[in-house]
Amino acid sequence: MTDLRLRAATPADLDTVLAFWKTAAEGTSISDDRAGVERLVARDPEALILAERDGELVGTVIAGFDGWRCHLYRLAVHPGRRRQGIGSALVAAAEERFVRLGGRRGDAMVLVRNETGQHAWRAAGYTPEEHWQRWVKPLTQ
Repeated sequence: MTDLRLRAATPADLDTVLAFWKTAAEGTSISDDRAGVERLVARDPEALILAERDGELVGTVIAGFDGWRCHLYRLAVHPGRRRQGIGSALVAAAEERFVRLGGRRGDAMVLVRNETGQHAWRAAGYTPEEHWQRWVKPLTQ
């Protein structure tokens, strides 16, 4: 088995990423469509980090930095490739990116029902902040 390769996604990867999330990611998002991911990659070409092994997509993370806060989304590892260090490598790459950009603290979006994800984030040193709630408002119909 070859080493894990981490790289930024390109527009050519987007259909593969969207298909991968249907298998490996927990839940769906309003932005889980071609247009949403295209906007992400166009606005911040280094934000969507891919992990590949033997030419196959095995993991993703979105490491978004708005100049003030460091946000992590869509940490997903192929179910057949979990517990091989892929998620840890993706989180480390995201954190390194944040530090290069001047970020000081990362936060991860994790579904309450996603026990596997909660375990992975705890293992990476993240803890829930119970005194915060996420408030959302859809901006489009």
